[in-house]
Amino acid sequence: MNLIIDVGNTRVKIAVFEKDTLLKLDVIEENELLKKVDFLVSEYQIKSGIIASVRKLPAHLERELLKKTAFLVLNHTTKVPFINQYKTPKTLGVDRIALVANAAKKYTMQHVLIIDAGTCITFDFVNSKGMYLGGAISPGITMRYNAVKAFTSKLPLLEKKSAVKLTGTTTEESIHSGIINGILNEIEGVISQYKKEYPLLTIVLTGGDTYFLAKQLKSGIFAHPNFVLEGLNTILIHNKEEC
Repeated sequence: MNLIIDVGNTRVKIAVFEKDTLLKLDVIEENELLKKVDFLVSEYQIKSGIIASVRKLPAHLERELLKKTAFLVLNHTTKVPFINQYKTPKTLGVDRIALVANAAKKYTMQHVLIIDAGTCITFDFVNSKGMYLGGAISPGITMRYNAVKAFTSKLPLLEKKSAVKLTGTTTEESIHSGIINGILNEIEGVISQYKKEYPLLTIVLTGGDTYFLAKQLKSGIFAHPNFVLEGLNTILIHNKEEC
């Protein structure tokens, strides 16, 4: 059994895998993490795990976690099942490392574009030779709504909305149109650019806004909301095999 901990910008995901099969998944607050780990380690007799955090964990929390079981803490030096061509590997987020690891393992000998729609929208490309070439980072949906409110004096803060009009006839409709249609066109445009160079392209959409965007995008995609967790499990298994 493998214990997977994914500390994101806004929430913590914790999962249990048996080989490649996801058995349990919880989304929790950071202050619940130690108690949840204690329970899962006991319940599933877990002997190994992996921790990936896109933000700095408090030192005491990391120390306590490492006492619970044999955890691998993911960073840029961790062995991965792909060839990393990123020119600044130290700055590559652990979530992006996990996404690419899963794509390289799951879609061997294919060109893959992974789109992670979370706090930020990231685009990551791995080619058919298992080489990660890089990608792009863009503001996510919630970030764009917050920015409209934060950087203006009169525009309201709105909740995201699907199936918006192209031409807004009110200020609220115009904000929804600008943000949602803008993101959809951005994603479709990036996909189109990659397809010009790599016609046989596999597209994966993941992240918190997976299903919100998937039903509105025209391009053929694979929706995998747990792609990061699967990638972390892939990296853990890879490192066990390398030992």
